[in-house]
Amino acid sequence: MNQHLKELVTLSKIDRELDSFSPQIEAANRKVEKELKKVDSVHSRIEMLQKQIEENDSKIAAYEEQIATLSEQLNSIQKKGKEISTEKEMKALSIEEEIAKEKLTFANEEIERLGKVNETKKELLEEQEKELEELEKALEEARAEAAKELAAIEKEKEHLYKEREEIIRTMDQKVLSFYEKIRKWAGNSAVVPVRKQACYGCYLKISDKTYADVIRGEEIVTCPHCGRILYLEEIEEPAEA
Repeated sequence: MNQHLKELVTLSKIDRELDSFSPQIEAANRKVEKELKKVDSVHSRIEMLQKQIEENDSKIAAYEEQIATLSEQLNSIQKKGKEISTEKEMKALSIEEEIAKEKLTFANEEIERLGKVNETKKELLEEQEKELEELEKALEEARAEAAKELAAIEKEKEHLYKEREEIIRTMDQKVLSFYEKIRKWAGNSAVVPVRKQACYGCYLKISDKTYADVIRGEEIVTCPHCGRILYLEEIEEPAEA
């Protein structure tokens, strides 16, 4: 195997290792995102409960104002009742009083009902706040764990990047450019071995002539079917006992 091909095989392996970290990084970030979604969900429920409680408190305040107005109205009706002299006026005043009392009863019932609703919602709010506290702890733990994992990955990547730079520094730039061009579409399979006379990129059988060229390893050979760079894996012979 010539030097250029050896460098390409090594470079390809390094690039494959670097890219293999992507799923690990995504997995670490997914753990954090999962916990974050739980926190956001509870935040939304808390905001909704707080809004509902505020709306009910506003309604209660409005009913209390209505009760004060109706109480004044009833007092006024009682005063008028002492002053009227005709049956017609008495009847009209009686109807007015009845309507005011009905409104007063309804307002009191609504205040009681809304008060009970808010008691239930406040209990739910307290439960949600406790759950939020636990979830925020879990989120911080997930973030700390992810940061630890990512730091370890970055350390490994840094080591590989240094190796990559050392190889690139001494490589023929035309060979490197050729490799990068193939890698744009082939990704981690830009340089692949030949096994059982087949390209292990497209898995198609190559001709005897191409296979012979790969075996000689004197120059860079590409697959006639897919264009990937081919090489023959070196088999280490077991040491004699």
